[in-house]
Amino acid sequence: MSEACNSCSSATAGGCSSGGCAEGPEDLKLKTTLSRIKHKIVVMSGKGGVGKSTVATNIAVALSLAGKKVGLLDVDVHGPSIPRLLSLEGQQPHIGDQVIEPISWTKNLWVMSLGFMLPSKADAVIWRGPVKIGLIKQFVQDVAWGDLDYLIVDCPPGTGDEPLSALQTLGRDANAVIVTTPQGVAVDDVRRSVTFARQVGNPILGLVENMSGFACPDCGSVHNIFNSGGGEELSKEMGIQFLGRIPLDPEVGRSADEGYPLLKVDHDSPTAQAMNSIIKPMLDLGDSLQENSQLPKVEELRDEHGRIRIAIPVAAGRLAQHFGHCEQFAMVDVDAHTGSIISTTMETPPPHEPGVIPRWVAEQKANLVLAGGMGAKAQTLFTDAGVRVVTGCPAENPDELVNKFMAGALVTGDNACDH
Repeated sequence: MSEACNSCSSATAGGCSSGGCAEGPEDLKLKTTLSRIKHKIVVMSGKGGVGKSTVATNIAVALSLAGKKVGLLDVDVHGPSIPRLLSLEGQQPHIGDQVIEPISWTKNLWVMSLGFMLPSKADAVIWRGPVKIGLIKQFVQDVAWGDLDYLIVDCPPGTGDEPLSALQTLGRDANAVIVTTPQGVAVDDVRRSVTFARQVGNPILGLVENMSGFACPDCGSVHNIFNSGGGEELSKEMGIQFLGRIPLDPEVGRSADEGYPLLKVDHDSPTAQAMNSIIKPMLDLGDSLQENSQLPKVEELRDEHGRIRIAIPVAAGRLAQHFGHCEQFAMVDVDAHTGSIISTTMETPPPHEPGVIPRWVAEQKANLVLAGGMGAKAQTLFTDAGVRVVTGCPAENPDELVNKFMAGALVTGDNACDH
């Protein structure tokens, strides 16, 4: 199996043919964006028509209803259906200077799809592979996702350019969730999806058997009038986790046509219960990792002299919880080798206007900003200027914050200004 270079996305038997790509501004931007997303889940299938987009949408909604911050990214270039499933047709994202703002569905769920950018839903997208690959990367690195607990990616069916590009862009820690229906013809194609994910090198979180049995709208019971169990058998055969069965439910079809996810209005039906059980292993992902996964590593920040400069917006001697309300910035210079503070100076920033302070902080040679609350667009502007951002920091004095960060003991909470 060939290896893909994370920087240039080339695939050769020995990795990058150039012998190691230099990390450019776009690569740094992508890396920073991904560092702010705790868990990436790619929903895929080797077979079309298995209800993959519906499953991906309801996974995202279920996680958001559980209080998690979730992004839903639709990279099905030729059949973007997420806008319809969430009744977001006709919405247009705001596009600024190299920043695309996702569409907010609720306070916990943000959405991006090519469907938002097509003039008409009748327009056909006739693109070759390299263009589609470029769009997928742009939708990850240029969208102002902010700090997310989960990014759910809805891929088109098959094992071609789009699923490969999505997994390579998101990195080796992106988990695959594979959707099938019970029929043998679908299971055969989905078996290839399992092999594909393994060959690319991404973990498989599990398999969902969709349209498994029929949920009777009159009696509320599930009847196996069609085949059932093919997905579970495939899970056993391939040695992957079986996440559960979702019955064929007329209400799911109606909710899709009318633009509302089933889980938003129904929590008690067999179908809703099945969907909720599927997200339990995904919630366990969050429990198994430290909440400080957004914190950058010290070695990523130090300059050629072995120093780190950390900028902290301050009001009344403590970190200002709202970035735009700061009086000064504390510029704290740290010895990256010993972790000790070399000096702390207070600097007065220019007037708070869009794009001004990120450029000013970069001109001060700061590597990192520790902030309480900061909007997603401001965070992206800092990223574009080459400055990392950590949000949700407590209102303490600058030296205390820096000492905790260097010791790996800084505990962050919610970003008060996110999105």
